[in-house]
Amino acid sequence: MASLDVAHYKEVLGHYATGVVVVTADVASGPAGFTCQSFGSLSLDPVLMTFAATSQGHSWGLVRRSEYVGISILGVDQEPLARRFATTGLDKFDGTSWEKAPNGSPLLGGAIAHLEGRISGITTHGDHDVAVAEVTYVLARSGHPLIYFRGGFGELA
Repeated sequence: MASLDVAHYKEVLGHYATGVVVVTADVASGPAGFTCQSFGSLSLDPVLMTFAATSQGHSWGLVRRSEYVGISILGVDQEPLARRFATTGLDKFDGTSWEKAPNGSPLLGGAIAHLEGRISGITTHGDHDVAVAEVTYVLARSGHPLIYFRGGFGELA
């Protein structure tokens, strides 16, 4: 089988628009989190959500040890927050508004929706880990989502 051109593969997938979330957890050193576009509902019975993270990601290495994770679905005006949580090597929560979910996961201020869940499984596939969490808390506010499309952030037309 011929090898696939990874750059072309990424270009093709760029045609698929996604929402943008920040995955967070309360860890021993304080709150931790990262920006994620691979997030979704997995099941309604039981209520499960899933997300994927780079296996070797620093923030994921912290978050994966937590029992609970928080998900903040970012609004169209939160591109700076998405970029901040996609950056390695800085205190992502410094100057960031957030509150604790019922089980302690950080939830970012201004997000249009929040979820919290208990991690029930993590599997590795290629260079990413796929996590499944049982949803324990949900909250939605009005607003429009931040979208990621063709390598950039935008909004729905």
